[in-house]
Amino acid sequence: MNHKTTGLIHHPYVPPSGFEAPQPGVFKASTVYFPSVAAMRRTEWKDKTGYTYGLHGTPTSYLLEERIATLEGGAQCLLAPSGLAAIALVCLSLLKSGDEVLIPDNAYGPAKALLRSEFRDWGITHQVYDPMDPQDLARRIGPQTRLVWLEAAGSVTLEFPDLVEQVRVCKAASVSCALDNTWGAGLAFNAFDLGAGQGVDLTIHALTKYPSGGGDVLMGAVVTRDAALHLRLKLTHMRLGLGVGMNDVETVLRSLPSMALRYAAHDRTARALARWCQARSEFSQVLHPALPDSQGHAHWKALCGDGEGRAGGLFSVIVHERFSAAQVDAFCDALQLFRIGYSWGGPVSLVVPYDLATMRERWPVALARGTLVRFSTGLEAVEDLQADLARALAVLAAG
Repeated sequence: MNHKTTGLIHHPYVPPSGFEAPQPGVFKASTVYFPSVAAMRRTEWKDKTGYTYGLHGTPTSYLLEERIATLEGGAQCLLAPSGLAAIALVCLSLLKSGDEVLIPDNAYGPAKALLRSEFRDWGITHQVYDPMDPQDLARRIGPQTRLVWLEAAGSVTLEFPDLVEQVRVCKAASVSCALDNTWGAGLAFNAFDLGAGQGVDLTIHALTKYPSGGGDVLMGAVVTRDAALHLRLKLTHMRLGLGVGMNDVETVLRSLPSMALRYAAHDRTARALARWCQARSEFSQVLHPALPDSQGHAHWKALCGDGEGRAGGLFSVIVHERFSAAQVDAFCDALQLFRIGYSWGGPVSLVVPYDLATMRERWPVALARGTLVRFSTGLEAVEDLQADLARALAVLAAG
């Protein structure tokens, strides 16, 4: 090589093997080299025995997929650009025109919007079922039903369904069931082994939340135990060109070892604040699965309740209906440590008021009337967060 530029690109130095450190290496690539044409032709990416193109995986993404599969209790994992992208991947892989999908009324809002718009336009129908009534789910399953979405705990309202019975209903009808397991994070319970011989077919997990832990990564995962189902999903994943950035993968890998500790800390704070809020007359109801009077508490305790159980960092309140929506907005604006923003699972506590009437087919019978406000606890001291709530409640009362 006569030119330095060529020498820099084709430099012969190869670092020695055997290097080990607490954090794994980050391998970023679109192009992947092969030693020969024959090697290129025989290399297989579907079973992770080799690498063919960066979109299909590098050692970095393979490592995160394996760790997330272990976390969720599954056998295989696919990474997606977001939790919603993971939901879309499942639907696109398992449904076709003429099929039907069932989704609970308390499911993640964007997932319901996806079914109401794009999937409807593609000839895929859906029904919304009562998440707290397994018989309603059973009644709605018909000959065209191909997929049932499950969610525990419910989005925003946090009621906890009878997952074991819901899965039993799906299995009896030979319909695939998928669980949005973002709330449980693979820590609260094992979705693939719920007891009584029941387990979901697949889970999706928004790694954006607890696995990332920093509020700075968007990523999702789809986990399965069935090899044939995984391959079907993986081929759809490939055809859609779904990929994730390896620097984001590195961030999640770095955060995973502390996730159980962070989840427990979020949980302790959420429970302490939820109990404190129960004593406040401004709130007509406090929603948290570990509270005995929350809807589905018995199901939560049966599934997640070894010892004190696990419940994450979310809780919601119903602000008494004597306060207007504008007053509730002023209450949220008055909070200083709880920042106004979507998502959860990061170090900063968050708050969002919701117009629940626009989010549900009908007002849940177990909920008091009023304005719902959801809190996500961060990693701040519980005493400081409680004082922040007290200050903002003074503004609410004064309004």
